[in-house]
Amino acid sequence: MLNKKSLLLTGGTGSFGKAFIKNILKEYKQINRLIIFSRDELKQLNLSKLYPQSKYPFLRFFLGDVRDKERLSRAMQGVDYVVHAAALKQVDTAEYNPDEFIKTNVLGSMNVVDACLQNNVKKVVALSTDKACSPANLYGATKLCSEKIFLAANNIKGKKKIVFSVVRYGNVAGSRGSIIPMILESKKKNMKTFNLTHEDATRFWITLDESVEMVMWALKKSIFGQLIIPKIPAFRVKDLLKILHPSCKIKITGLRPGEKIHEDLVSINETNVFDAGKYISIYPSYSINSVLAQKNKKKMDDNFYMRSSDFDKKLDYEDLKIKLLNVVKEISFSI
Repeated sequence: MLNKKSLLLTGGTGSFGKAFIKNILKEYKQINRLIIFSRDELKQLNLSKLYPQSKYPFLRFFLGDVRDKERLSRAMQGVDYVVHAAALKQVDTAEYNPDEFIKTNVLGSMNVVDACLQNNVKKVVALSTDKACSPANLYGATKLCSEKIFLAANNIKGKKKIVFSVVRYGNVAGSRGSIIPMILESKKKNMKTFNLTHEDATRFWITLDESVEMVMWALKKSIFGQLIIPKIPAFRVKDLLKILHPSCKIKITGLRPGEKIHEDLVSINETNVFDAGKYISIYPSYSINSVLAQKNKKKMDDNFYMRSSDFDKKLDYEDLKIKLLNVVKEISFSI
């Protein structure tokens, strides 16, 4: 669907962005333009060296910030599809710098929506996080606002043929700043102890490739502007440490500001939750009649929810070890 089309990716130099670009270059040989929009000039420079203009003439590196609506609108001229991955993400940083997170994650989302509407983009997919579900911290609250902004855009587009969708998923295994590289780095330095915030902490498991696959599914198949959630497994954070660095001792330090013990992907309070095969789709109330008119739409039980502590797809120790081996290979470490 992307051949002969133009696509813009905000936050294009991050972990997801680089995985997404790699997938696009592999799968779509006739794409018109892939615009990598981000504010970090050094990362843009490094990425342009990896994908030189001489070999990839359709790549465009566009320096800009989602806080700047005029710059966004200029970058989106002639664009068919937008994937919005730009965000500030550190939970504890957000607690001490709330205004900065609001400017990027909330006001930036509004700017993306406005720029898409101004430029008659056909389809938009915004990335969200499990922390947006029943948020307990400012970062999660800003991402919940972002979700609402994108989904509500389907209700204000008028006669424009544009669909806004959101994908919500958990922490990406092996991504920059996540716990797996931190554990491996501590092992490399032969550290004897590792700080863990809570003995019983659990998280959801998704890889970069799976997150890219999910966004591509949303680009191809989202019709009504839904919130899309993967049916991914959960794991105990302590098990990561036992597998990756078994000789070190665990020091429990207490939860960081805004941190949860367990994460949620679907709250029991969310309605219009449907089974979409590999994914869960949550539809806005204004589209529910159109959804119900479709055949083979399976509504989930009203008591359905997804929490990492008791979701039925829990990874046991051996399954987690197998999955970790693949991730470790990708980030150039060895167990």
